[in-house]
Amino acid sequence: MDLEKFYTRVFDWIIIFGPRLLLGLIVLFLGLWIVKVITKWISGRMHKRNVDATAKPFLISLLGVVLRILLILAVMQILGMEMTLFTALVGAFGVAAGLALSGTLQNFASGIIILLVKPFSVGDNIITQGLEGTVTSIRIFHTLVTTFDNRSVIVPNSKLSNEVIINISREGTRRLDIEIKFTNAVDIGTVRKIINAAIDKCTNILSSPERRIGVVSIENDGYKLGINVWVNAHGFQDTKLAIQEMIVEDLKKSEIKLPGL
Repeated sequence: MDLEKFYTRVFDWIIIFGPRLLLGLIVLFLGLWIVKVITKWISGRMHKRNVDATAKPFLISLLGVVLRILLILAVMQILGMEMTLFTALVGAFGVAAGLALSGTLQNFASGIIILLVKPFSVGDNIITQGLEGTVTSIRIFHTLVTTFDNRSVIVPNSKLSNEVIINISREGTRRLDIEIKFTNAVDIGTVRKIINAAIDKCTNILSSPERRIGVVSIENDGYKLGINVWVNAHGFQDTKLAIQEMIVEDLKKSEIKLPGL
């Protein structure tokens, strides 16, 4: 008898609540698809209107979150859940959620600060958290940095707004510093001519500011020659490798030996 009552109640529940549940699921999945279409359309419109590449991922992510929250509220209404109950639940778990999400909310606020202050933009080369790489995307809670050895690093926005960030490409140019040690028997004037000739062959070296070549330290068994040239910030490492190779090759051709070679 009790089993029959249970089946009767389950059947009544399915008859009364089943259509709402089915409609809620349909609205949920359809809504998620619509949110995806809307965010994709907005992204395309932003691209056509040349919206700042730094702000675009952040705004798209924010729009997606807001639309999904509205969708969940709509599904709750369809299911017949009382908003007063929902409000009470939010109030009950508000303190706990606030403590749990304090870091997340801080990352969100930091993301807004980054967009407003713009210590860096998408495409800039930066040094952060001991890593050097290119900013590829600024999201709601984190920033994506691709290192020069092609590793994707997810950095919380709070780490980027509250700590020291070195933007190594904002100025457009960088000074390339090279030090080479020579024995006391090597003539400085001769070495300077060879290095200048090697630098002249490198097309990536900028003519302004002027290069500098001079002795940076004197040691018992020789001296160190310092070379300062200016290059474009993007492609810095490639230029460094190329010019060092040219200098070493030209010194060897002139039969000037380097320590250890």
